[in-house]
Amino acid sequence: MKDTDAKDLLDFPCDYQFKAVGLAGDSFRQAVVVAVGKHVDVSQDAVHCRPSGKGTYQSVSVLVTLYNYKQLTDIYAEIRQVENLKMLL
Repeated sequence: MKDTDAKDLLDFPCDYQFKAVGLAGDSFRQAVVVAVGKHVDVSQDAVHCRPSGKGTYQSVSVLVTLYNYKQLTDIYAEIRQVENLKMLL
């Protein structure tokens, strides 16, 4: 089996969806959008939220166009700093 570098798995530019799970509420959603928006343009149409069954948590999905691998890694690093983040996909 050939070793594959993560950079080789995507062809840039490409559409990419980031999904973060955290506490329910507008502040978490906004913090995720701001984190992604520091590196690429984010359309409000590209942001989707879904509450958990009990409403305690929410998933925030942000679909953006990436132009290079550095944007991908920088955005993941930025989202990891968001307060009340429970999971990042």
